[in-house]
Amino acid sequence: MLNGARARGASVGLVPTMGALHDGHLSLIRRARPENGLVVVSIFVNPTQFGPSEDLQLYPRDLERDRALAEAAGADVVFSPSVEEIYPEAYSTWVEVYDLATGLCGASRPGHFRGVCTVVAKLINICRPERAYFGQKDAQQLAVVKRMVRDLNLGVDIVSCPTVREPDGLAMSSRNARLSAQERAQSTALYRALRAAEESVRRGERDAAALKDAARSVLAGAGLGKIDYVEIVRADDLSAVTTVMGECLIAVAVWFDSTRLIDNIVVLG
Repeated sequence: MLNGARARGASVGLVPTMGALHDGHLSLIRRARPENGLVVVSIFVNPTQFGPSEDLQLYPRDLERDRALAEAAGADVVFSPSVEEIYPEAYSTWVEVYDLATGLCGASRPGHFRGVCTVVAKLINICRPERAYFGQKDAQQLAVVKRMVRDLNLGVDIVSCPTVREPDGLAMSSRNARLSAQERAQSTALYRALRAAEESVRRGERDAAALKDAARSVLAGAGLGKIDYVEIVRADDLSAVTTVMGECLIAVAVWFDSTRLIDNIVVLG
């Protein structure tokens, strides 16, 4: 089907997912639909981006539901390979981006982005899209994938799409369904913390330490589980900053028992 589409001059758009589709994923498909002649949605729970103590076995899987949602949103093809297809016996080739992958989530999830880059590179090589669509919620992943595509001359445009949020501000994530009622109520603090820091920037605060303190105070006041990080980095290369100048990313990660949520917001200093 993909070769036939290309023969007709149609472009291919790829939306890589791990399934458990929600409105955030569907927004990527809807963005891809008018921009491409053929839209491919991959559904693959990638084992190599999970650490040994992470939630691979608990990650939700419902292929038939996901297929129906993807097709209703505009997908032409749902590609759901097996683990054996992606990682055949004696598999030993990996793609890794340094620097961008070492901080933020990379610091607490060693090996995570090696798994992400490897599977995304394989999906791009298999589907050969003109464009691939990623959400801003996973800002570090987006930056790492962009760098990989540039460095390896993969010839695909990486399209960044806005974070989709629940009415109370929580960024949509497949892991939200695992929160208890109390944790779900507390989880709104992630976005409130980001907005508090953003408001401080608007009022003229530029000191990164003071802005991180503002975000942390909101998180602490919500009685959350364990704060993994609150960081402010340059939006382009994810390098740490002491003063907010230009476009910067304020990013947070919080553990709720075994469920880890991330969120971020871009500010201009």
